[in-house]
Amino acid sequence: MAVSLKVNGAMRSAPAEADTPLLYVLRNDLELNGAKFGCGLAQCGACTVLVDGKPVRSCVTEVGSIGQSEVTTLEGLGTAAKPHPLQHAFMDEQAAQCGYCISGMIMSAKALLDQNPHPTEAQVRDGLAGNLCRCGTHGRIIRAVLKASNAIRRI
Repeated sequence: MAVSLKVNGAMRSAPAEADTPLLYVLRNDLELNGAKFGCGLAQCGACTVLVDGKPVRSCVTEVGSIGQSEVTTLEGLGTAAKPHPLQHAFMDEQAAQCGYCISGMIMSAKALLDQNPHPTEAQVRDGLAGNLCRCGTHGRIIRAVLKASNAIRRI
């Protein structure tokens, strides 16, 4: 069986069953490796992608449930030559130590800033509370999201 879905603005198809986790299709079939397998239980946030602008844990989301929705991965935000303001802010703040959680953090932050372009530090902390970072760079991550919020205001 094959599934079709819209990922980062383009229709894509993959040889997968409807109950296959979206994460597996993204990584194994579509070679989009930004989202990571962390816990497999939707508890760490490393696999977070956006589905119609909402953060979703792709490790437990069946690809068949996506339907006509738009999936956005880290690769859909910006490029190396022109990074999204969030990506740029994360680089400026050196918010990644090992980098494993960063894709999920950025995608959750993107959803937060899309809903609330001027969050307080407390709102950023709350918005990222479901994403775990074992390296301890949360302070830098919070600063990066607030920096991106300021940059997006100027666009």
